[in-house]
Amino acid sequence: MWLDTQAQGRAVPVLMPNQCPHRGARLSLGTVKQDSDGNTLLRCGYHGWQFGASGQCVSVPSSPQLAPPANFAVACLSTRTAHGLVWANLGLKHGATAPTFDIPRLDHLPARRLIYGPFDVATSAPRAVENFLDTAHFAYVHEGWLGDAAHPEVPPYEVTLTDDGRPCIERYQAWQPRGSASSQNGEWVDYRYEVLSPYSALLEKQGQTAGPKDAYVIWACPTTDTTCRLWFAHYTDDTDSTDEALHDFQVTIFSQDQPILESQRPAQLPIGGGEAMAPSDKLSLAYRRYLRGSGVTCGVC
Repeated sequence: MWLDTQAQGRAVPVLMPNQCPHRGARLSLGTVKQDSDGNTLLRCGYHGWQFGASGQCVSVPSSPQLAPPANFAVACLSTRTAHGLVWANLGLKHGATAPTFDIPRLDHLPARRLIYGPFDVATSAPRAVENFLDTAHFAYVHEGWLGDAAHPEVPPYEVTLTDDGRPCIERYQAWQPRGSASSQNGEWVDYRYEVLSPYSALLEKQGQTAGPKDAYVIWACPTTDTTCRLWFAHYTDDTDSTDEALHDFQVTIFSQDQPILESQRPAQLPIGGGEAMAPSDKLSLAYRRYLRGSGVTCGVC
């Protein structure tokens, strides 16, 4: 449950469990309001209990003289904003200063940024990330857009590792009939892939002729072992295409991916083996090894 409050003149998101401590009703059924001092409060829709940004109840309307004790509270979680999204550490309480949680730096990407999503997908977060990293499905899933059935071959590529063990492809080439919203003709496109974390990855791409540089990041949030919520961040130096055109292009591409993703069985990514692998799957294999080494348990089998 999100609650935007104010701190030093700016909005600060607060993440609360979606459950009132009084009778367990969903707080998302309540109302956000401000008190006479301008403080933002969340009022439960069941009995009207009001909670401040710290999670502490400040008012019980049925007992107006009561000073709510400390246990009349919800446990808010710590949040940060970065890359156009709000991040939460589900193990760090609101206001805590340690431990911190790391978010990848993306300072080298183009300044124009658009966020697409969220997309709720009936597959695991690792399945979604692996599809984002996949080099061999363009010709079939995205035929006429990112791929061409007349060019299904995957050129040889090498997987390298960052200093902290994250897989990368420094250069990969793909023939694309329409590699971006502004593309008019087919061309060879240079790709760079990098796994950012177990549930996120970056691709950078640019046509070998004139054209904009584009970068896409997938941020996958597991909702269960077999479902996830996705956001895509798009960084581009395309100054001609409208936000709507860029949005429509990416949504079209993902609408082609989603039915395939949701058809895969098991929905969890089998990092322990059991699926046949071709030479073009080197990055997928490296990603699965990385997940095993990271100790990830959600969304894998």
